[in-house]
Amino acid sequence: MRPIRRRKVSDEAAGRLEGLIADGTFPQGTLLPPERELMKMFGVGRASIREALYSLGRMGLVQVRTGERPLVTRPTPEKLITELSGAARHFLAGSGGLEHFQEARALFEVGVARLAALRASSDDVDRLRHALAANSAARGDRTRFERTDVAFHYVLALITQNPIFVAVHDALVEWLTSQRTISLRAPRAEETAFESHRQIFEAVAARDPDRAAAAMDEHLRSVVELIKIAGEADHAAARGPR
Repeated sequence: MRPIRRRKVSDEAAGRLEGLIADGTFPQGTLLPPERELMKMFGVGRASIREALYSLGRMGLVQVRTGERPLVTRPTPEKLITELSGAARHFLAGSGGLEHFQEARALFEVGVARLAALRASSDDVDRLRHALAANSAARGDRTRFERTDVAFHYVLALITQNPIFVAVHDALVEWLTSQRTISLRAPRAEETAFESHRQIFEAVAARDPDRAAAAMDEHLRSVVELIKIAGEADHAAARGPR
């Protein structure tokens, strides 16, 4: 049995400060007390207070400025983007990282497609139609196709009217782009991807959430298969003729 690990003093201070922000003692837009007062309030040293403020800053709860008292802020999607992007790179580097992200992406994107179909306005459908047209026009130009592919999925996230979904999409865009670069090396990959996008669009335009979710699920399955085909082709090319 492992021994119970004691919580760091700075973590304890951060937790208590977070609680005071959450209960309105220090509301958004106000300044926290000076460091010396916080040290006295929690009975800890300056280093612990500064570590606690750094942790809260990473969470988006305070803005720490040199020479000024910390400002209580509200977490934003942009802050989530920054944190998730770093986490994504870390997890991808680990064992099974790619498979785990493919599973996570499937769950996320299928949900986005379903919600987009439920919430799409006429203007949203027009915006998605334009994204699809741009994707169609980019066929034959891999760089443009990748860019318009990303844009199509971004518009879907916007249609959900949920800023967290948009933030997650942006956080993962670097990884998603790298996956598209691989999958689009497979034969007829652009045609396959565009046809999937067309089916997703038609389902969203019809406000059919089940059909949109199924179309997205099939799209992502085809992407995984294209990545596999491209990988096998690369492996065969690397071995050379026998």
